Parts: sequence; structure tokens; C-alpha cells
Amino acid sequence: MNAALPLRAKLLYASSSLGGEALSQSRGLWLLYFYSPPEDANLERQLPRLLVGVLLVAGRVLEAFDDALIGYWSDRTRSRWGRRIPFIVLATPPWALFGVLVFAPPDGGNVSTAVYLFVVLELFFLFATLTGGPYEALLPEIAPRNEDRLKVVGIRVYFGAAGAAVGLVLSGVLVDWIGFAGMAVAIGALALVARYVGLAGVWERAKASRRIAAISFREAMRTTFSNRNFLLFLPTFILFQVGFQMLVGVLPFYVNAVLRVEEEGTWVAVLSAVAICAMLAGLPLFARFALRTSKRQAYRTALLASAIVFPLAALPGLVPLLPAEAELLLLMVIVGVPIAGNYLFPATLTADIIEDDSARTGMRREATYYGTQNLVEKTATSFAPLVLVLLLLLGDTSDNTLGIRLVGPAAGAIVLAGYVIFRRYDLPDEDRVNARVGPNGRAADAVRTGST
Repeated sequence: MNAALPLRAKLLYASSSLGGEALSQSRGLWLLYFYSPPEDANLERQLPRLLVGVLLVAGRVLEAFDDALIGYWSDRTRSRWGRRIPFIVLATPPWALFGVLVFAPPDGGNVSTAVYLFVVLELFFLFATLTGGPYEALLPEIAPRNEDRLKVVGIRVYFGAAGAAVGLVLSGVLVDWIGFAGMAVAIGALALVARYVGLAGVWERAKASRRIAAISFREAMRTTFSNRNFLLFLPTFILFQVGFQMLVGVLPFYVNAVLRVEEEGTWVAVLSAVAICAMLAGLPLFARFALRTSKRQAYRTALLASAIVFPLAALPGLVPLLPAEAELLLLMVIVGVPIAGNYLFPATLTADIIEDDSARTGMRREATYYGTQNLVEKTATSFAPLVLVLLLLLGDTSDNTLGIRLVGPAAGAIVLAGYVIFRRYDLPDEDRVNARVGPNGRAADAVRTGST
């Protein structure tokens, strides 16, 4: 289906990011703080912090291995609804439900609470993969034209930013207003509705996803991990996510220890809102820069800028003549701008890589690529909470903020490593391939042209 994707379909499909980002960011922001708040917070500590960090890592690592399998399964599924729709329809309600239940542990001791957290997290991660992987894999199929794909991704960034605002800003207000359980219910319901609305917007095109990838799982993995540009992009994307998640996770601790306020949720909301506004202001700047240079050059710039500004998180509260509140607000502005590029370009770069693979192999393996990417991403980023926990052991109170202040420099060093790796990525922005596909389904001849 090569017809242009209507604007209505673009908007509806992209709108799913509103709920998905809200659910993801609210969980990343509050989960560690909810189960193991600092001693001077107005919350009952339910589990030792190191135990929570270990559970988060173990749960993420174990669950990550189903991503590639689910992606491969989706690529080979036959149904009257196509390859992707059955997964999305059936898995979305449990995904939202377990996103709520993770903030509603039953009364009990440390052992029962730890078991509950681990089991519910595993189920949340599993259903997130079952609905999210196939939904994301629809993009190259419903929008085969490069122009439509770029527009969808651009719209999705704005919906994602709105979702991040809900997850990082509104969630704090909801926590102060109706508590953690109420916040989880509200955001879980938003995620459920947004995913179904997005699917309804592209239902007919999604049903047309019937081109089965005739390849064994072992061969699919071998081919994916032999793609040079994928191997350069993937660790870069992952390292940024690790650094970014560390900064997000430390915000409640920063507010509690540096600002010393009682309403942590409201202040976290304010700081997050400022960062998101700065990110939105930076989006057109990076988009124009990409048009004048290339997506990969603009992405490199965003990575390098993030690596430079993230360490500034060590300074608020230490600069003379400025109140800590003003320093934190200024920090959010400075950090927010380069984050825009890290939101804008990864999805389009992944689509370029998938199209290049399709031209070389003659097979559509969108879900396998996204599943493999999620496998590695989840395994690696699962260590972000544990790294954060270990740093906070060095000091997370108003009397000793050392651990909190070290998070920014550590995050900057991690992102810098990603920038160094990505400098070797060289896939052109415009990738036009003329391929003759042989009877075995593989491209018999392909010529790629584009700006370098």
C-alpha cells in the first residue's frame, strides 16, 4: 500500500505515544522513590533500596529476552487481522492493568512485598512488549513513503512530549492530590485509551500487514546483528537512555535533599515541565539543523551537547548568590534543549536501517528489528536504577548530597561514550533502493544511492 497516509491517520497513530510515554515516564520517575523513599520523606519505606534496585535489574533482564521472540512471532503471524493487530488488541488491557497494580502492593513484610513487585513488574514488561513491539513495527508498513514516515515521527515526538509532561509533571500533582494508586489508575486508563485510538486510526492499513518473513529465528538474529549501522546506532541509543533515566530517577531525591520541601510531587512537576518546554523549543532547531546537514550529524550534536550539560546537575545549591530553586530551574532549561534531538532522530534512524535491511534481504522484518533493539535496550537500561541506587548510597539527604550530585557527571560520561560510538555511523538520510527480488524472496540486486 503505497498511497499517502492521510493526516488523520498520522495524528491518530502518533497519539498513542501520549499514553505510552505517560505510563513509562511516571513509572521511571516514581517507582524507586515509592518503594524506598529517603528517610526524611513523608512515606513509609517498604523495601531496602539496594533490594529494589536489584529487583528492577533482574526483572528487566529476564523479561528482555522475550522481545526478539515476540518480534519474530509477530513477523510470521497469519490472521484475518494481519500480523500486528491481534497482539495489540489482546495485550493492551493487561499492560495498563499491571501498570496500575505495581503501585498498589498489598500489606505485608519485606519478602511478600518484594515478591509482589517482581511478579507484577514481569507481567507489566511482558504485556508492554506484546502490545508495544507490534504497534511500533506498524510504522514502516502503514507509512512506506519516506515523507509520510518523517511526518509521523515528528508528530509522535510532540505527542510523546505531551505524554512525558503527563508522566513527569502531572503525575507529581496527582501524587500530592490522590496518592500513588490514584495517579497510577489515571495514567493507566490514559495509556489504554490512547493505544486503542491509535490502532483505530490505521486499522485498515494494519490489517494489510500480511507479508510473512520466511526466515528461521536463528537466521533472523544473525542477519540483524550483522547489520553494521544497526550495531553502531543501538549502543548509542541505549547509552543515552541509561544516562537520561538516571537523571529522571534522581529528581525526587534532588527536590527532597536540596530544596528541602514537603510537596516533592509539585516541585518535581514544575522542574519536569520546564525541561519539557525547553525540549519542545529545541525541536525545530534540531529539525532545521538536520535539513541543512543530515540526521546523523544533528543526532551527534544532540548527543555531544547532552554529554556536556548533564554533569551540570552536580551544581544546584552550590552556586553563591543564587537560590537553589533558581539554579534547578535554570538547569532544567539547559538540559532540556539537547534532549530534543535525542527524542527526534532515533525513530527515523531505525526506520532507515530497517529499509536498508529490507532492500538487502527482500524481507520485511520490522518487528524483529524493534524486538532485538528492545531486547538489548531493556537488558542494558535495566542497570540504570541499580547504578542510581549505588550512587545514592554515597549520600541522598540534605546533610550529605554527594550521591545525588554525582548522578549528573556519571550520566554525562555514559552519553559521551555513545557519542564516540555513533561517529562511525554512515547510512545516508535518503536511501533509495532499486532491487530485483529473486524467487527465494531475497534481493538479487540492489543499488543504494544517497547523500553521504
